[in-house]
Amino acid sequence: MSEQQQPPTGPLVVVTGMTGAGRSTAAKELEDLGYYVVDNLPPSLLRDVVRLVDESQGAGQPIAVVVDVRSGSFFGSLQANLAQKATGRRATLVFLEATDDVLVRRQEAARRPHPLQGSGRLLDGLERERVVLADLRGEADLVIDTTALNVHQLTGRIREAFGSPDSTDLRIRVVSFGFKYGIPVDADYLADMRFLPNPHWIPELRPHTGRDQEVSEYVLSQPGAAEFLDGYLPVLTGVAEGYLREGKRFMRVAIGCTGGKHRSVAMTEEVTRRLVELGLQATATHRDLGRE
Repeated sequence: MSEQQQPPTGPLVVVTGMTGAGRSTAAKELEDLGYYVVDNLPPSLLRDVVRLVDESQGAGQPIAVVVDVRSGSFFGSLQANLAQKATGRRATLVFLEATDDVLVRRQEAARRPHPLQGSGRLLDGLERERVVLADLRGEADLVIDTTALNVHQLTGRIREAFGSPDSTDLRIRVVSFGFKYGIPVDADYLADMRFLPNPHWIPELRPHTGRDQEVSEYVLSQPGAAEFLDGYLPVLTGVAEGYLREGKRFMRVAIGCTGGKHRSVAMTEEVTRRLVELGLQATATHRDLGRE
């Protein structure tokens, strides 16, 4: 008699990160997407939760667990529990973060002390938390910087990442930005377009953006632009293949220029277009467009 085929298992998403960075918002969106959500779970209980959900809901039920700094003493065992042999599921680790000033403002608005501040300041608690979570951030499959995101934008990012839980395709987000507004801290790869002439100094191009044809044609026709694309695309596709082999599902590429209006936008659109032509699932976003 042939061996009975095992039912497919649903995804397992572990959400962690800094206090005030949006873990509760992410958990609520995952719940709306059909995930069975467990908040503030000690990682040592992860296998038990998966087993109980498998028994009660079926192995195909998506599961999301939220792990915060209150479970700090358990973090050493988290990676072992996330291993597929421990849970029987493919796990994705999501790390949410933001700058200290934004986290302080959010915590003060909520009138909540930081769980690690003790008798000190909020900043003291945040510093301790970053130390505790440093290794987890380095191991994360998806890092989301929520500094400039509102609730709706964060839920959109979660929905974009996990709205189709059966998909195993690598999802590449290519984002343009302006260096004068800061480098995206959650980027996996970063490219600097300031080696190209700036359309800002051409009066007829200045009011337009890199999404407009005249600016795009100008940027892409400059010396070095074609060489950059011809060299950078094989790097990205090679990394994408490696990410898939390692089971990673998210890749974030940041392309910058001075203000995030012309050169980086045009290159982001072109890089995304070429990645899609190669059969990859890529989307373009423009972080700083319209800020000037």
